[in-house]
Amino acid sequence: MSFAYPWFLLLLPVPAIAAFAWQRSRATLAVPSLQLWNHAHSGRARYLWIPPALRVVAMTLLVVALARPQAGSTHTTQVNEGIAIELLIDVSSSMAMNIQLSDQEQTTRMEVAKELVERFIAGDGDELSGREGDLLGLVTFARYADTRSPLTFGHDALLQLVRSLEIQERPNEDGTAYGDALAVAAARLEQLDDPEVRERRSLEGEISSRVIILLTDGENNSGQHLPVEAAGLAKEWGCRVYCISLGDHAPTGPSASMPHELSEAERVLEHIAIETGGLFRTAFDFDSLLSVYAEVDQLEQSRIVTRNYTRIAELFWLPLLAALLALIPAFVLEATWLRTVP
Repeated sequence: MSFAYPWFLLLLPVPAIAAFAWQRSRATLAVPSLQLWNHAHSGRARYLWIPPALRVVAMTLLVVALARPQAGSTHTTQVNEGIAIELLIDVSSSMAMNIQLSDQEQTTRMEVAKELVERFIAGDGDELSGREGDLLGLVTFARYADTRSPLTFGHDALLQLVRSLEIQERPNEDGTAYGDALAVAAARLEQLDDPEVRERRSLEGEISSRVIILLTDGENNSGQHLPVEAAGLAKEWGCRVYCISLGDHAPTGPSASMPHELSEAERVLEHIAIETGGLFRTAFDFDSLLSVYAEVDQLEQSRIVTRNYTRIAELFWLPLLAALLALIPAFVLEATWLRTVP
């Protein structure tokens, strides 16, 4: 227990000193002898000390109440300030083209994208740590942008959705509309500020950043939103966009050491990344794409923040109540059974 104003405790001797001084200063009647009353019983006079004693106790308790006794307890909590990430994956027909794996074998771009997004979500125990504690959503796009999963902490269900992704094979739905997908993802992230959305999704912790990871192998040729327009929305709503362009093959020969000359489509992606504070990277095979996701994984780390809370319980009412309980009987006794004539 502690006191908010401990210097008031210096007044603790004052009630006793005041009572003693008052007792000494009381008017008295001098008599020549008490022998005439030796045979008399003391009666109620033997209890006359009770009211003054109760007043001293009451005044002492009032001094303690003025010092404001308190009981405090400190609590430490760890708050996970996670990241909200929208994963955008191209499922147009061009994702059926082959890409080289680490063991020189070939597989489709779609299969490589699915495997690396899965590793990014769950971690691989090596280069990718996983996104535990983060809010993740999934949007795919060909001619149209589709929300496959809303932002969720249910990563197991999200992984199942990633594994089930397929290339869009219908000619009338083929295309690349990553401008629409980017606008949809930015809108989903912006809704996290809505109190109703936070309550519906049981969002208690803070969202330290909003991130969009866009993976595509082509230029935007469909949809209602231009990529630069969608990037403006993402920037306005505080979203960083990481753009990954899957190329046909890595430079070889003397040009391998030279800076890669960006195509028109890649310059648009680079502009989107720079405009929103993200990064633009190109990938040509499994290893280069893995390194890009590993880089993003390191840049966007969740934070564990330790917060200390001190809870103070005011206890001044206890000595105050006890003082009142002492004063009331003192006044009642002095006015009735132990009444005296000055």
